[in-house]
Amino acid sequence: MIRYLLALSLILAAFISVHSQEVNNPGQGAGTIQPQATPYLDSRPWTRWWWFAAEIDKASVADNLCWLKDNGFGGVEIAWVYPLNRMKKDTIHYTPRQPWLSPEWTAMVVYAKHCADSLGMGCDFTFGSLWPFGDTRVPFNEATMNLVDKTWRQEIAASWEYPLKGYVIDHLNRKAFYNYAERTGNALKPALKGSSSSLFCDSWEVEARYLTTPGFTDEFLRRYGYSLAAYTDSLYSRSEPYTGVRYDYMKLLSEYVIEEFYKPFTQKCHELGASSRVQCAGAPCDIISSYASVDVPESEALLYEPAYANLVASAASLSGKKVVSCETFTCLYGWPRDHHSEEQTADLKLVADAVLANGVNQVFWHGKPYNPAGQDTVKFYASVHLGKSGSLAPELPAFNSYLQTVSSYMKKGVNFSELAVYLPLEDSWVAGELPREKQLIWSWGAYELRNAYFPKELKAYRPMWINREFLQKAEYKNACLQVGDLSFKALYMDVKYLDAQALQRITELAQQGLAICITQSPSEPGFVKSNEKYALLLKKLMSFPNVKTSWDKMQDIKPFISGTQTFDYWCRTDRGELYLFFANPKSKDLKFPLEYGQSLNDSTETHSIEINFRGKRFPVELKFQPYQSLLLKIDQQGRVSEINIRYVPKTPVFRPRVRNGKEKWEI
Repeated sequence: MIRYLLALSLILAAFISVHSQEVNNPGQGAGTIQPQATPYLDSRPWTRWWWFAAEIDKASVADNLCWLKDNGFGGVEIAWVYPLNRMKKDTIHYTPRQPWLSPEWTAMVVYAKHCADSLGMGCDFTFGSLWPFGDTRVPFNEATMNLVDKTWRQEIAASWEYPLKGYVIDHLNRKAFYNYAERTGNALKPALKGSSSSLFCDSWEVEARYLTTPGFTDEFLRRYGYSLAAYTDSLYSRSEPYTGVRYDYMKLLSEYVIEEFYKPFTQKCHELGASSRVQCAGAPCDIISSYASVDVPESEALLYEPAYANLVASAASLSGKKVVSCETFTCLYGWPRDHHSEEQTADLKLVADAVLANGVNQVFWHGKPYNPAGQDTVKFYASVHLGKSGSLAPELPAFNSYLQTVSSYMKKGVNFSELAVYLPLEDSWVAGELPREKQLIWSWGAYELRNAYFPKELKAYRPMWINREFLQKAEYKNACLQVGDLSFKALYMDVKYLDAQALQRITELAQQGLAICITQSPSEPGFVKSNEKYALLLKKLMSFPNVKTSWDKMQDIKPFISGTQTFDYWCRTDRGELYLFFANPKSKDLKFPLEYGQSLNDSTETHSIEINFRGKRFPVELKFQPYQSLLLKIDQQGRVSEINIRYVPKTPVFRPRVRNGKEKWEI
């Protein structure tokens, strides 16, 4: 009864809030609002909140939000998906719902936003229904296109409009995006008034093979001097000349993806008074440059390994972004429903600590299905279950408090690293398809860089990735390479291929005095090569005394933290102070999927480390008790202290994985 009365009071409060805005701000457009400079200052975890296509009602919205608030959540991201009968492939019975982007739909979205506001919670919105942007109003000539089949267009079939089918927009054509964004943005505008929101774009689920757009092949011919059409018979072959053609194709494709989609998306968010929060994971582009083009770059775990967040955090620091979010706990135990609603908090803590130790500082749960008031019967197949009847419910407030505490410290100041590692982007573009044994149903291309790991010999240096764009933007001064929030003492390269422009810039930096380790003699990628010019430039690079061919020759670059081989860590500097998060060793090298009860642990591990920070050495003993990670602070006076982040989850039950029969891989 109390919860029902509270829900009614929230409905009234939200109505008054909406009505007062309409009266006091007649005709005010969301475009007059400036996006918040640094979103997610409140470090409470958020959750994705799936609205299945149905008749959404105010009492249920309030009930769901009250439960989330009570359990330590700081906000929601509303994500619109198909009606529940779609899971039964039912295309005959229509589920009643507020029509997509209709005034009735907008009214419920506005109510949810103001209800969240009244609870002191944030509210973001996915900029569409399902995953890639698209709907039934996308015309044929503005849909995703293919180089080899001009009649093909990618369909979107499992959206809020199900059973109707539409098209996925052409992500290489900003006109197609703007036409889509005009109607979607107009429907969301009323909800973007008031408190700041972000608009979300999920990971790339656009068909990437042979992707094209009108004018692409003409631009390819102009750019490279030969026709792409002559090589589309086997563009993904591992043999020459296809590897060179593929590199040229991927380089141009990357430019289109970033300039025609990710940058326009962020621009549109700003026009609407919002910030952009984006998972660029899976996109066929320079992944650092794409993540750097959005306001809040977001990683994903566990369909992506936690180490992938290094790449996202690097892009954030290179471009001066303070927040790195992560879609967390996706398909924790397997695809898609293993141990659903039986999840163990200790297992989730393994994943959370792993992403926090790889650069994440804002957790987004995956996640919360919308349920009718007082019920918890609706589940989402690819997530852990957030609901009143789920196994996680009793521990949520304490666990979320832990996530909030660690995230808040990992937002202080800026990331700290003194070593840049060149991202092997050229290698991935030349490689094309992954070997069969490494492919997944949702991942086939090396371009995704899912397996881009830092060399083990650099573990003690806590390096960050860098790419060609940010080498161009960097300045060498005070004996360091300075770019964004970072100041590097050295550059490390271990690549088979290196773009000629990158080689030119690296040679310039070497000439200025930057310490560089280059472990291989790279080749020039692409179909048309400069050969002799490239060879002379490479010879010049290798002639500088500050350029070495192995890391053990880089004796002037001292390890940041020695003794860290068996666990991961992350560090931030803030006004002369250093904050270090050390993840429990059980969180290292997590792979998909987790075993049920993998976190089970009854032993304490002790590790001796030495921290080298600003010319001083700090010997420290780390004592990892079962399930515990550690947070240290070194203040301006050089005093080392431990910050209490102790949280003890319920002791997990270990259950070895047993799979019988054929696995079902259906979305």
